[in-house]
Amino acid sequence: MNWNGFSNFLSRFLKLAGALIFFTFISCKAQSVKSSSHPHSTVNSQLKADSTKPQKKFPDPHKVLFKSLMIPGWGQVINKQIYKVPIIYALLGGLTGYSIYLTKKYHDYRAAYYNRNGQTPNDNRFGPTPAYLKNVNLSSLKRARNTIHNRRDFIYITIAMAYGLNAIDAYVFAQLRPFNVSKNLSMRASLKPGLLAQSTPGITLSLNLFGNTK
Repeated sequence: MNWNGFSNFLSRFLKLAGALIFFTFISCKAQSVKSSSHPHSTVNSQLKADSTKPQKKFPDPHKVLFKSLMIPGWGQVINKQIYKVPIIYALLGGLTGYSIYLTKKYHDYRAAYYNRNGQTPNDNRFGPTPAYLKNVNLSSLKRARNTIHNRRDFIYITIAMAYGLNAIDAYVFAQLRPFNVSKNLSMRASLKPGLLAQSTPGITLSLNLFGNTK
């Protein structure tokens, strides 16, 4: 795979990772809107919250994080986001399969370079030279070996990042679930004259968050 192909692969990985985070916030938004779409007013909702009726309990985010680190996708299942599990395993499976492919290619080029190098013993230490590399010159073998080695190490790092992203996604969603991000929340901005540092006249921007009871 040339550099352009590798850049395209990395770009697809970042887009998939971004989509995973995007789905987290969309799901949180949809779930919050669904829970707040009751026809009663905000006052009635507050009265219900103050009653003796037991409130809905959400999973502990720290436990969700721990379980996601144990088994990828477990946290998403707890968060009732099962649709994310195939995405996680497709990402981890694709990266793992690509790393295995690069490892095999690296072993082939390492063996070919070692066997062709006149400064190394003729003992086939890393195995015989693959047939498709017998006519490749020494400098090309060395360059390809080093490139594949670096690319494989980078994929290992990417796998670790994807594994961590799975846990972060589950943890962030578990943290956001109790928060109200529904349409009942709105914001009002206002500009007012005021005094800045050293009594300098200026304009103050105020942002007020309040509940929409309409």
